[in-house]
Amino acid sequence: MAIDIHWIRDDASLASHCAQWLGLPYVALDTEFMRVDTFFPIAGLIQVGDGARAYLIDPLLISDWTPLVGLLENPAVIKVLHACSEDLEVLLRLTGTLPTPLFDTQLAAAYLNLGFSMGYSRLVQEVLGIELPKGETRSDWLKRPLSDTQISYAAEDAVHLAEVYEKLRPQLSDDKFGWVLEDGAELVAQLRREIDPNELYRDAKLAWKLSRAQLAVLRELCAWREREARARDLPRNRVIRENALWPLARTQPDNLATLARIEDMHPRTVRQDGEFLLGLIKQAASVPPADWPPALPEPLPIEASAVLKQLRAIGQAEAERLNIAPELMLRKKTLEALLKSGYPNGPYQLPDSLRGWRRELMGQALLDSLASAGEQ
Repeated sequence: MAIDIHWIRDDASLASHCAQWLGLPYVALDTEFMRVDTFFPIAGLIQVGDGARAYLIDPLLISDWTPLVGLLENPAVIKVLHACSEDLEVLLRLTGTLPTPLFDTQLAAAYLNLGFSMGYSRLVQEVLGIELPKGETRSDWLKRPLSDTQISYAAEDAVHLAEVYEKLRPQLSDDKFGWVLEDGAELVAQLRREIDPNELYRDAKLAWKLSRAQLAVLRELCAWREREARARDLPRNRVIRENALWPLARTQPDNLATLARIEDMHPRTVRQDGEFLLGLIKQAASVPPADWPPALPEPLPIEASAVLKQLRAIGQAEAERLNIAPELMLRKKTLEALLKSGYPNGPYQLPDSLRGWRRELMGQALLDSLASAGEQ
């Protein structure tokens, strides 16, 4: 079946179509982008599906995104995307805003227990019985003209995404539909939260093994790497490789030769930023003890795995009751944060990451389970 494709290549056409889409109950959205040697994604194409046609917006030719901002922020029009974390970054970079309300078809499939973290092709096959062509996801979306194969691939995505939504939506109970939108709102909120570069050291590999003085150095290295990656528009690992951060903070080299011998230290980094890094390390190492970060908690001991298993079982039982993919219920990081709040003897505190319906349905059961485990 031939797809009805409409190109949008100028500001007036975008404004006109956005005005029409504002009258729809939903629009399907997809993006094609490049992100090989950059920190930020570069938009190559924006696809919109209205259930009948595919609209292809050429971002290289649009200068005024205000009409699309109005559509993305309009609460009456549901924005349908699939596995959309990178699409959200593209839209935020391009328009300065994010879609709300957001319906992620990958999440919807998990709420209907069709599968967890389903790829788009598999979901289309499962729901529509259509086998999508492969092979264009990694092509160059910034080249012009786009090939017929690229155009067909992009248009099919927009059309079938709308069809998937129309199939999945009636199968969701009001509760589950609300939860899909709630999880979508959380994805948007996560992206809107400002990353504090000075807090990134907490997530660095093996950071818990470092002394407080060494953590002061790691904090500066991680913060500098993040700021530089953004300023230079380069992937973080092109500034300093991830695996070099911990040995840098631990050994604190004071000359270029020692710096160059650091595990996974790229010669380019030594050449471009070596002298600066030596100064940064020296400065961070001289911070007074009062300004050192607090020590980081050690990973949970092996014996805590039995308690984690017990907590996971609460989510699995609730998933079974609701016929939801169990992986959707309680994230490992959330359960670990809960356990770390009071292990081994309590009292325990529900972490902020346990929000919304999950907190309401399972929060008290998790605390009760930990209280009974402590009494044994």
